Amino acid sequence: MVNRPLFPRTAALGNTMRLLGTFMNDSPWARRRFEPDIADFTFGNPHEMALPGYVDALQRAVVPRDKDWFAYKDSEPESRAIVAASLRAWVGIPFEAEDIAMTTGGFGALAAALKAVTEPGDEVIYSLPPWFLYEIMIVDNGLVPVKVRLNPVSFDLDFDAIAAAITPRTRVLIVNTPHNPTGKIYPPETLTRLAALLDDASRRNGRTIYLLSDEPYNRIVFGGVRFHSPAAFYPNTLLAYSYGKVLLTPGQRIGYLALPPTMPDRDQVMQSIRLAQIANGYLFPNALLQHALADLETLSIDIPHLERKRDRMVVALREMGYNVHVPEGTFYLLPRSPWEDDGAFTELLAEYGVFVLPGSVAEIPGYFRISLTANDAMIERALPGFAVAIGRAKKSAPATRTAASIR
Repeated sequence: MVNRPLFPRTAALGNTMRLLGTFMNDSPWARRRFEPDIADFTFGNPHEMALPGYVDALQRAVVPRDKDWFAYKDSEPESRAIVAASLRAWVGIPFEAEDIAMTTGGFGALAAALKAVTEPGDEVIYSLPPWFLYEIMIVDNGLVPVKVRLNPVSFDLDFDAIAAAITPRTRVLIVNTPHNPTGKIYPPETLTRLAALLDDASRRNGRTIYLLSDEPYNRIVFGGVRFHSPAAFYPNTLLAYSYGKVLLTPGQRIGYLALPPTMPDRDQVMQSIRLAQIANGYLFPNALLQHALADLETLSIDIPHLERKRDRMVVALREMGYNVHVPEGTFYLLPRSPWEDDGAFTELLAEYGVFVLPGSVAEIPGYFRISLTANDAMIERALPGFAVAIGRAKKSAPATRTAASIR
């Protein structure tokens, strides 16, 4: 009898998902995450109370105004109109309400987009380091993940690598801008070149290659840098967005997919998106969040304060001897690990109550990721730990980690 994996799709996932699972469930962070005095820089969770305006908006919206207030909702006309107006102002594309599909956060937007425009066996290209859940979503849809590295110096797209990765089976290219975890914002010249590459490849293949633009951080930009959406350069773009980042409320799931009005088959794609949302577990935002959207759209976390936290940490870490670049957006830093084994170094930091995400979990070994959603007191509390850890790392190599020590 041939032994077959109980869950073949799960078995098809690579080492990265195993590392993520171990970190989430069986690591020093997993065991200590609820201790009150640790410095937790792992994920983009809030470490301060929610925006008062956010709470007020939900309180106002929770009061029913008619019998259908909490009835089934899909992409409500009012929500779609609010999003279209916001996008017109923010990215300069003349979106209308019919171009918008409301979703359960950015996660729901990505899931619906992949399901809507692909067939099993299609290939999906994305760049490394990625958001670490692209692969599992691609594989679960019966698609083939194709990974290409970003330029290791500039963190820009590697066009030669992308061109080499395209085959007749390529159906989607995912681009994340501003990029998690590097903070890179792709400029117009990059997006113009990417659009030309995809146009040429689509013509050769005889079918459209869609660009899935993952933009949950597109309002979190620093230093006067201007964000440009790929949707302004390539008409066959599906723009995915989540309000969970700019409001720092990742547990309240509302986002959207937006199709440029210049997309040739927009109506068919929008119909396919709606069917995908229904088939995949009703991927529409809850009624309450849609009722509150007019108020939520006007709110934001304090971006200048976030930038000051970025600057504080970059300067302090560089003075300690860390190699860390300055991100243009998002709320992450990506320092190099003093040890090649980034997992070992993150465990060393944990000894001082400082918790970061190992780069290996995000398919960028030799680095670690810091979330700037940590509050100011947490940052100041952590800096001595960062200093002691790099001092120790420079004096000795990491101990060999056994399976037991990793657990």
